[in-house]
Amino acid sequence: MKKALIQLHIAVFLAGFTAILGKLITLNEGLLVWFRLLITVVTLGAILYFRKQLLRIPFKDVLKIFGVGVIVAIHWVTFYGSVKYANVSVALVCFSASGFFTAFFEPLFFKRSISLIEVALGLIAITGIYIIFDFHPQYKLGIIFGIVSAIGSSIFPIFNKKLLLTFSLKILTLYELGGGLLALTVLVPFYLMLFPATYYIPSTKDWLLLVVLAWLCTVISFELQLNALKKVSAFTASLTYNLEPVYGIILAFIFFKENENLNRAFYFGVGLILLAVVLQMLRIRHQYKQFPRPGL
Repeated sequence: MKKALIQLHIAVFLAGFTAILGKLITLNEGLLVWFRLLITVVTLGAILYFRKQLLRIPFKDVLKIFGVGVIVAIHWVTFYGSVKYANVSVALVCFSASGFFTAFFEPLFFKRSISLIEVALGLIAITGIYIIFDFHPQYKLGIIFGIVSAIGSSIFPIFNKKLLLTFSLKILTLYELGGGLLALTVLVPFYLMLFPATYYIPSTKDWLLLVVLAWLCTVISFELQLNALKKVSAFTASLTYNLEPVYGIILAFIFFKENENLNRAFYFGVGLILLAVVLQMLRIRHQYKQFPRPGL
């Protein structure tokens, strides 16, 4: 169990580190994600092939999975756009609100009643983002990107819930990322018309960072997460992943000294978002204790 928890925290730390790499890579965010997807899909596909775990999926299901992959790709592009047009801290603060967008979207997709408590917690988080938005006008475009990214991050797990009943997580991830890669191959040229790139081909430094991003922070992080979930509950994993923005912001303060460029309004806004996250964690924990379920 101890080893599994360590693996889980390493996976979460690596997830937070992706924002740092996104800042260091000089490519436009659209190109950055395209190259990340390319390296990841080739690597993951090769791993599954040599392990003889690569499976063919019916065409009708491929279309559904590719659709989710498009959402993942948009989520990644807008997340790195937020990193580049604002900074790592702002991008991760916006990302931390994704759980609360789920409170609105999940009932719509599964046709169940909306929880007023979740809506209230969501409004607290959104208020925190608005305060940061209002007092840091230079980050407005980055915050807009960050909110779009958070919405995307809240939607694709909802679609994945049904798909995971039929397909393994590894196969699903490969096909989704493959769908995202195909979508960006078509869409990136149009995206670059709106947000022009300075460089189109990665430099040697960018290639190295892209490989780290794809291998260490995507493939290896994914493996660590799967191994950890064999020992720890999905409930524990879900709570642990709330630390991702915390790890990322701490790293941003260390690598880029972003704390020197942020005023009190930022910390007040972050405080409201963290309050909402903590209250939601306590609420989930209380529900779990009342109604424990196997595998959670």
